Amino acid sequence: MLTKRIIPCLDIKDGRTVKGVQFENIRDAGDPVELAKWYAEQGADELVFLDITATNEGRKTFAQLVRDIARHIDIPFTVGGGIGSVADVEVLLQNGADKVSINSSAIKTPQLVEELARHFGSQCVTVAIDTKYTEATGWKVYTRAGTVETEHQTVDWAKQVVDLGAGEILLTSMNNDGTKAGFALDITGKVANAVTVPVIASGGAGSMEHFANAFLQANADAALAASLFHFRELGVAELKQYLKQQGIAVRI
Repeated sequence: MLTKRIIPCLDIKDGRTVKGVQFENIRDAGDPVELAKWYAEQGADELVFLDITATNEGRKTFAQLVRDIARHIDIPFTVGGGIGSVADVEVLLQNGADKVSINSSAIKTPQLVEELARHFGSQCVTVAIDTKYTEATGWKVYTRAGTVETEHQTVDWAKQVVDLGAGEILLTSMNNDGTKAGFALDITGKVANAVTVPVIASGGAGSMEHFANAFLQANADAALAASLFHFRELGVAELKQYLKQQGIAVRI
């Protein structure tokens, strides 16, 4: 049985870690290199860093930060934010990132997924999907940090990017993000059952039980959280002990 992964996510703005509730009201949650080291020591399986400034200037700073992080930790990490070309990915992988995550650029240019998979291998390509449920449209894919609705139904889009070569899906429910009310088990389960690659549940973690539910009820391969970990409301090590007690295979 494959072990389930616990993934802290760090949003990076101007070289610092920040976290907002439902993508707004960003709070400062510290120095990314220090946090990365701390999470690696705590037993996090992987880390995700999202550059939420992603301007040209910001991107250069981010590449330096990636190099700095790679020097200090020995667990895999994924980077995302403003990636739009093979050249962008090359820079990040050369600086020590293990995987890249693309979101809006995959919607704009689906062929990019194929191109990146061909160049670097599917194992390096994560497609991040921001999804939102409304009674009128069901679970639709949103872009531009969750502000613009696309024509894509979530499950169909997940299947499409996997067909194009995505090696992993990072699925964030905008309805749940920042609420600490639990992951969106319904859509996470549907996506996990529809694709052949790992699915990371994201958005809504508020308790240890929520993580167990993502694994046992929604069949997620990994679960991601940010503020819950950054503000020490929940420790990675204690979470993994709890999951183990629930009969969930985790790396201790």
